[in-house]
Amino acid sequence: MATPSRKSSTPSTVASKRALPRDPPSEVPSKRRSSAPSAPPPPPPSSRPFVEGSIVRIVMENFLTYDICEVSPGPHLNMIIGANGTGKSSIVCAICLGLAGKPAFMGRADKVGFFVKRGCSKGMVEIELFRTSGNLIITREIDVAKNQSSWFINKKSTTQKVVEEQVAALNIQVGNLCQFLPQDKVGEFAKLSKIELLEATEKSIGPPEMHRYHCELKNFREKEKQLETSCKEKTEYLEKMIQRNERYKQDVERFYERKRHLDLIEMLEAKRPWVEYENVRQEYEEVKLARDRVKEEVRKLKEGQIPMTRRIEEIERQRHTLEARIKEKATDIKETSQKCKQKQDIIERKDKQIEELQQALTVKQNEEHDRQRRISNTRKMIEDLQNELKTAENCENLQPQIDAITNDLRRVQDEKASCEGEVIDKRGEKESLEKERKSVGDNIVRFDNLMNQKEDKLRQRYRDTYDAVLWLRNNRDKFKQRVCEPIMLTINMKDNKNAKYIENHISSNDLRAFVFESQEDMEIFLREIRDNKKLRVNAVIAPKSSYADKAPSRSLNELKPYGFFSYLRELFDAPDPVMSFLCCYYHIHEVPVGTERTRERIERVIQETQLKQMYTAEEKYVVKTSFYSNKVISSNTSLKVAQFLTVTVDLEQRRHLEEQLREINRKLQAVEAGLIALCERNKHLEHKDNELRQKKKELLERKTKKRQLEQKISSKLGSLKLMEQDTCNLEEEERKASTKIKELNVQKAKLVTELTNFVKICTSLHIQKVDLILQNTTVISEKNKLESDYMAASSQLRITEQHFIELDESRQRLLQKCKELMKRARQVCNLGAEQTVPQEYQTAFQDLPNTLDEIDALLTEERSRASCFTGLNPTVVEEYTKREEEIEQLTEELKIKKVELDKYRENISQVKERWLNPLKELVEKINEKFSNFFSSMQCAGEVDLHTENEEDYDKYGIRIRVKFRSSTQLHELTPHHQSGGERSVSTMLYLMALQELNRCPFRVVDEINQGMDPINERRVFEMVVNTACKENTSQYFFITPKLLQNLPYSEKMTVLFVYNGPHMLEPNRWNLKAFQRRRRRITFTQPSQ
Repeated sequence: MATPSRKSSTPSTVASKRALPRDPPSEVPSKRRSSAPSAPPPPPPSSRPFVEGSIVRIVMENFLTYDICEVSPGPHLNMIIGANGTGKSSIVCAICLGLAGKPAFMGRADKVGFFVKRGCSKGMVEIELFRTSGNLIITREIDVAKNQSSWFINKKSTTQKVVEEQVAALNIQVGNLCQFLPQDKVGEFAKLSKIELLEATEKSIGPPEMHRYHCELKNFREKEKQLETSCKEKTEYLEKMIQRNERYKQDVERFYERKRHLDLIEMLEAKRPWVEYENVRQEYEEVKLARDRVKEEVRKLKEGQIPMTRRIEEIERQRHTLEARIKEKATDIKETSQKCKQKQDIIERKDKQIEELQQALTVKQNEEHDRQRRISNTRKMIEDLQNELKTAENCENLQPQIDAITNDLRRVQDEKASCEGEVIDKRGEKESLEKERKSVGDNIVRFDNLMNQKEDKLRQRYRDTYDAVLWLRNNRDKFKQRVCEPIMLTINMKDNKNAKYIENHISSNDLRAFVFESQEDMEIFLREIRDNKKLRVNAVIAPKSSYADKAPSRSLNELKPYGFFSYLRELFDAPDPVMSFLCCYYHIHEVPVGTERTRERIERVIQETQLKQMYTAEEKYVVKTSFYSNKVISSNTSLKVAQFLTVTVDLEQRRHLEEQLREINRKLQAVEAGLIALCERNKHLEHKDNELRQKKKELLERKTKKRQLEQKISSKLGSLKLMEQDTCNLEEEERKASTKIKELNVQKAKLVTELTNFVKICTSLHIQKVDLILQNTTVISEKNKLESDYMAASSQLRITEQHFIELDESRQRLLQKCKELMKRARQVCNLGAEQTVPQEYQTAFQDLPNTLDEIDALLTEERSRASCFTGLNPTVVEEYTKREEEIEQLTEELKIKKVELDKYRENISQVKERWLNPLKELVEKINEKFSNFFSSMQCAGEVDLHTENEEDYDKYGIRIRVKFRSSTQLHELTPHHQSGGERSVSTMLYLMALQELNRCPFRVVDEINQGMDPINERRVFEMVVNTACKENTSQYFFITPKLLQNLPYSEKMTVLFVYNGPHMLEPNRWNLKAFQRRRRRITFTQPSQ
């Protein structure tokens, strides 16, 4: 990790324009191992023109940049000067926090622990305030771990609340921008609203009771608004209550009218169940009579069905007898039919036997004819073979020719076998080469896929660069020397885990840059790509002399004890121009890469190796030496995850594979050419082999032809002898067949006679069966008619019975309903089971309608009339009375509220007079001084009390209007209208206007002159000196990093210089008197020179 360089500062003298010896010492001591300088003790409070609450002494220990520091400001203007970062604003922070200010007000940090010097566990701030009764010493000790503070007053422990009370008693307001304006809050002063500026001004320069009066006025006005609202609401509510009660007078009258209608409705509802009961009772009697009539009808229908049932049973018995006889006849017919079938089958078998005898005779006749034909053919064939045998030549001289052809055939077959072996070998060699070519091609495709992944990443992230790569690949012939594609494509990581080091070391602009060896080539490329194609690409030139193989300044073996395992250059491969460029401009041959072990001992590595850059497992370290202090400063950053170089493509191996593929293709071509030649040769040998075989076959056939003819003649003679011996007597066979056929015809005639008798018997049985079936059909028809009549009678009986059941159920239902209606009618009249209807009900019922329709019509009418009286209930009269009492109570409360409102208005008038008049006078004084200050700068400005409504005391505010050019009008000071310098001048002059009127013991303004132009800065400085150095003005702290030359100074000013650096004098060795004596001697000796 980086070790921050330490700064130190030395005390400076309290210098005025004349640097008088009597001026009190004031210094800003060292930020390192410093203590209060040995200086004469300050004069007693009575001899110093401090106002009540001014700061006499400030002590800081382990606070921000300070180790130990003590500052003794003057009673009037204190000018704190020092370069940026020396610790001026640290004094302002010490004043704020030492006087119980909030850390967030400083705008630096929200926790007090952040103000303690780094590396320290505790810090301390001590402020000594002037007080006529005895100075007040406030001490604040800060604990970093707990982020808490311990408070002491005059070395005695106390609480923050007590400190805040003591500080407030001295009218010190470190949270008021009109009194305390730190560096980070300067811009916020102009952002104060008019209301906030008035409140800050009241607290800052107004009498203590002014702000209190203002707060009372705002509270009184708020109470007044609340009382006015309350009185208005109560008045409106009271009027509504009175109006509502007026309406309720009519409602009470309508309530009684509605009650008369409800009583009539009650009586109608009481009579209605009795009328309904009587109607149901009459209906019950009618249903009972109808049920009895239907019951008699059912009895008559049942008696009429008995004869019909008996006749149906008799017919059914007759039908069963006929069906039994029909079954018997069917059985006889079946048996006779079977006998006919048997006789018919026998006749068919006899016919078949006759046919078979005739066919056998025909076969024998055909065989005899065929034998005679074959004998004739064989004799002719023997004659032809004997003639051919006579003409056959002598074949004894053919054997030498056959032997010569056999030898030629054996030689050709040997050559053919040899050729086929070579073809097999060539084909095996071809298959092996094709497999090898496929393997190499697959490897090349795999490399291309990896390369495509890198190109896809380039296309997605840098499309212009990708398009330029495609153009380059198609136009390489336009360049004289080598042109390398973007570095991210040409770099090939040996281990993709190390890609993060390369990507964090080489900028993204250079990673996508094209590398050229020639300036001319680069100009051609950029002219075409940037100017013509409008693509945004980067290009670099490799050094003329190669750096690719340049050795590192120190061996890697020297660095291995620190955990380093490689230099960046050894982690990847790249073309020589790319490697040379990276070594030249990124020194990759000098930057080592370490492990987690390196990070653990990083401080030792930085001190001992003196490396400028290095990498650990997850961090990059850069070591620099300070130009001013020669201190070693290191910084570290976490490594980003690699995005582009994680894909590894071994280009050398890919080139080797391409060469291997070309060699394989060359070999394949040679093998295929040899294979074609062998195939042609093998084809020629095959043709020759076939020719020799054909010649040999012809010679062998000529040699064996005579022997074959003799064998055929002998064979044919044997066959002829056998055929002549196999003779057959056709006449005898014909006679035997004729005898058998006659016998079979006699048997067949007898069987036909028997079959005819069985057919006659079967016909007679069918006639008898048909007659029985007709009788049965007649019986069934009669039965169906009877059953139809019976079903009709039964259906009528079921309908009548169902009607009877329905009537009986209706009777029972009506009986039950009568009982229920009687019970309900008695319940309505509150009668017991044995009680009769009271006379009062009977009398009332006589005047009411006697039918349900009339009762329902009258009920509807009365209910409609009663429904017209909506919103009425028995509690209307009670609510009316209760509301009358509430109206009386509200009237009394309203009177009390009005008296209280008049009292508040009187208080507002009194407090307003005590607050507004002094405030107007105070604002007028501020305006007078503010306007004078602006007039002296040839500008214009005014301050007024602004409000939109005189009664809205929370809307009162102070409005500042300024103009810096004569051609413009006065404009209100806002964060947007004026420039930064104009806002700073306006803020400073407003604070100056408050200075003489101020009742606060001191004022702090930090670096407000930074945005001013030199003219305004000089004018404002003069005003600050003249105003802050007057008698009876409060203490003033003005912090600035620089001043203009030849500014006016006052003897009442106190100038505090803040210096720092490694060669400053230690504070305990600083002697103000000795410094003054040396200064006087130099001053006195200068004229003589």
